[in-house]
Amino acid sequence: MELVNLFIKSAFIENMIFTFFLGMCSYLAVSKTVKTAVGLGVAVIFVLLVTVPVNYMLETYVLKEGALAWMGSDYADVDLSFLSFIMFIAVIASIVQLVEMLVEKFSPALYGALGIFLPLIAVNCAILGASLFMQQKQFSNVGEATVYGVGSGFGWFLAIVLIAAIREKIKYSHIPAPLKGVGMAFILTGLMGLAFLGFLGFEL
Repeated sequence: MELVNLFIKSAFIENMIFTFFLGMCSYLAVSKTVKTAVGLGVAVIFVLLVTVPVNYMLETYVLKEGALAWMGSDYADVDLSFLSFIMFIAVIASIVQLVEMLVEKFSPALYGALGIFLPLIAVNCAILGASLFMQQKQFSNVGEATVYGVGSGFGWFLAIVLIAAIREKIKYSHIPAPLKGVGMAFILTGLMGLAFLGFLGFEL
């Protein structure tokens, strides 16, 4: 039940887009069609599924103060936490490179449609944000970190697919010229963010 609650909280209540506004660049640029939104959303879920637990293990057994105690008493006082940022980013960049190669091999059309925004997952602030939030929340085990990563990824996936579906529907609507494109996307994002506030009472 605790893991279910954690998943719901990370996906809906603490949604990366609608609560923290992280990953907005890719969210706005790739949400013009549902197909590309789904492709990028799945890629983000996979990256978070791998990077958050890997970074949790890295933090727990290597980086934080006393993490190297398993190597012997001489290392019990070693604190490598100052390397957290660069190590987290290195892990994220490696996994994104793997995802890019897989998408290019198995779905060239999607790879072409996503363009530069697929490798830019490496600098998507939602990806790094999930690892930093994981660090802040101090989960008790890697299972909780994994569920948090999947939930965060699912929340981001849900946000970009929803906005893409709406943008496809309103493409031919009568919208004032100054609001067409990104302007209307910002307005819709704000309204959806307000709607997601309703999930605040949804915790189990």
